[in-house]
Amino acid sequence: MTSSAGVGFCFDRTFPPALVTDVARRLEAGGADRLWIIEDCFYTGGISLAAAALAVTERLSIGLGILPVVARNPAITAMEIATLIGLAPGRVLPGLGHGVQDWMGQMGVRPKSPLRALEEVIDAVRLLLEGETVTTDGEYVRLTDVRLDPPPAEAPPILAGVRGPKSLALAGKVAGGIVLAEPSTPSTVRLALDQAGHPDDFVVAAFSSVCVQDDRATAYRIMAPWLGRNIEERNPSLVPVPFFDELTKLYADKGVDGLLTMPPEWWSEIGPIGTIDDAAAHLDVLADAGVHHVGLFPLADVDLAMNQVDHVITLANR
Repeated sequence: MTSSAGVGFCFDRTFPPALVTDVARRLEAGGADRLWIIEDCFYTGGISLAAAALAVTERLSIGLGILPVVARNPAITAMEIATLIGLAPGRVLPGLGHGVQDWMGQMGVRPKSPLRALEEVIDAVRLLLEGETVTTDGEYVRLTDVRLDPPPAEAPPILAGVRGPKSLALAGKVAGGIVLAEPSTPSTVRLALDQAGHPDDFVVAAFSSVCVQDDRATAYRIMAPWLGRNIEERNPSLVPVPFFDELTKLYADKGVDGLLTMPPEWWSEIGPIGTIDDAAAHLDVLADAGVHHVGLFPLADVDLAMNQVDHVITLANR
């Protein structure tokens, strides 16, 4: 029997901030599970967008994907997350990650050891959300008798938004789960869980690039340039697919037009791309690979993205 994963929608960093309340209301009214807020430097802020979305909904959960660990003091990060939980108990799923190191450098906070910084911050934030009084003198986190007042009645798991093997191994030891960047494939998920060590009660969230259309050909034409860019960049989330070498050769030989000739099975492995049935099949194989929450990530074009919201709702209600 096929397992299932919760289905939500990713709010791109470039979308107008005022749009978040409309999207949140649509998702809640339609029965979707979650809105994922994307925080990247130097676009829109995750905490403020999450608060706005929570304030206009009663059931919809909000995922934070992700807050860079060195961009805020960990005591403030914990305080902000606790405030969101106080606004909407049980509806907040926070993700913390390294952040793009060039951006961290622009702000003067790039750590010499991103792994050590991630470990120290996740440990401190987790303890604070659990109601502990924290005193620590680490390399990146220095706190003296810090305690949230009040702490959340129930602390959520902290997800690590990481994808390198060392970071995933660390996540398996210190985090409550992971957030995997798009494009998430079954191969990506299985490899990530292997590298994390398959810890017990580990929450797996995955972002998957979505384009649902009435016919496959239209969806493929829309997404082929996006896929070409990911091939050129050797996106680490794409490389684990078993046909990556063949895919790279096809693109090198025939460019974007060549991608339109890919087998539908390749597209379905890469993302929920094609018809609604193709998208549903992708979600099923992600769930079977171990995913609990899927954030469907549209292209950054606002009109295209808003046309996907109803499809996300349909997939959430399967």
